[in-house]
Amino acid sequence: MELSNAFKALSDESRFKLVNLLLTHDFCVGALAHHLKISEAAVSQHLRQLREVGLVKGEKRGYWTHYLVDKVKLGELAEALRNLTELPPCPEGLCGRNLNPKTNCRKEEKKMCDCKCQQPEKLKGKPEECTPKQIEKCHGKASKHPCLPKKSGKK
Repeated sequence: MELSNAFKALSDESRFKLVNLLLTHDFCVGALAHHLKISEAAVSQHLRQLREVGLVKGEKRGYWTHYLVDKVKLGELAEALRNLTELPPCPEGLCGRNLNPKTNCRKEEKKMCDCKCQQPEKLKGKPEECTPKQIEKCHGKASKHPCLPKKSGKK
């Protein structure tokens, strides 16, 4: 299960209410629509999205399909969210563009330093106007300042 898709599915208030209801009892589409006061078509669409991320499954009973939460999948989602709280913080004041792979600081995440300083409060103006002392404080060695354009060897 991809975490972001599961969280997107749960971010809708109706889908979240559906999961809440289905945690207490398994229901058919008609009963869910009655409890949530929305149409059966809307319930079906919400259930489809919850099924796609693996949080809900249906069991055929006679003419109707009754839906229930896959508690194992929901538990995995809760555990993944809990694990996020245990990630170590990135080193204080370290610009994301200059991350050393040895620091293991979640380099796959998008960093803020797209020609912008992560600590703009330390800048007096545009990145080009940084003093060498500011650059060193924010980014380390001035020669590796990520906000300045790279100089080419051609004239």
